[in-house]
Amino acid sequence: MTSAPAPLTGDSSVGAWLDHPVGGPILRDLLAQGGQSADVLRPVRKLALKRLVKLSKGRFPADLIDELVRRVAAGDVPASAGSSAAVAAPDAVPDAAPEAVPTIESPEWVERIDNGRFSGKTVIVTGAGSGIGRATASRVAREGGRVIAVDISQERLDEFVAELPAADIVPVQGDITDDAAVARIVAAAGDTIDGLANVAGIMDDMTPVAEMSDAVWKRVFSVNVDGTMKLMRAVIPAMLARATGSIVNVASEAALRGSAAGAAYTASKHAVVGLTRSSAFMYGPSGLRINAVAPGPVITNIEAHFGSPLGGRRVRDGMAVMPDAVEADALAASITFLLSDDGVNINGVTLASDGGWSAA
Repeated sequence: MTSAPAPLTGDSSVGAWLDHPVGGPILRDLLAQGGQSADVLRPVRKLALKRLVKLSKGRFPADLIDELVRRVAAGDVPASAGSSAAVAAPDAVPDAAPEAVPTIESPEWVERIDNGRFSGKTVIVTGAGSGIGRATASRVAREGGRVIAVDISQERLDEFVAELPAADIVPVQGDITDDAAVARIVAAAGDTIDGLANVAGIMDDMTPVAEMSDAVWKRVFSVNVDGTMKLMRAVIPAMLARATGSIVNVASEAALRGSAAGAAYTASKHAVVGLTRSSAFMYGPSGLRINAVAPGPVITNIEAHFGSPLGGRRVRDGMAVMPDAVEADALAASITFLLSDDGVNINGVTLASDGGWSAA
């Protein structure tokens, strides 16, 4: 005789909800009412259900969590669950299989701060107002570093600074493609620049090259390649003067494969890797370390838009083996490792921080 499934709460993972004999049908029925299937939740299976409140940007309100918990406790399985659940998620655990082995979720990763790892160091982080950039800037600051936090949004920067009132954070609002803004960033850092994390970037609209517009191509390359180059060009002289410095450029799985995005984004991230390798070769003997991190699926504020039916279909096919998405803190761990002295013997690499996607 199998034991009863654990009670569901807002802290239970999305995967636990979907695999639950009562919670699963309720959640799938809710998705079906909005024209969605459980597939849309696959990248966030490991996250607590309540995290969807923030991630959905209002489409999944907080009071809905309480209502779902109440319905599960009451055993309120929707009448349509038998048919809709079977269509939406054929791999779900059926009610008629009490001996089915429940899914075992991996333990949640917990960030461990290394106090003092960046003490006495000044690090520039672009895209610091949200997502991976914010997580990276936060980690550097909490590990004792002075952070020059760069973002195009002053509002996001203000929110970030308010989160860490005791940290040494210098916010700089600016567009990294603008030379005047880059000059302000370097001036804010001062004569000593120990690190640069080039995180700011934008996605394309998944279009293949035959459908590519000049506007999308130029905008994506302007931010992802030109902006990255301009910041590197601006900080390297100060690093060379001290014969030390670490730069980490954020590339993407799209820099390692052709199936993760459209032509513009994919080409731009390949260019970032090329820029990283060339610079590592050129400046390695002078004491600089220049590396890249290639994230897999990450929960950030960069949203994918499909401007092409062909592009959308092919990219979705290519993502069939995509692992679960992680939160930005997991990428910050990889980036700060390479930025810090812990990465002392690493130069010119592209670290795939992707949950094994690149091994598929």
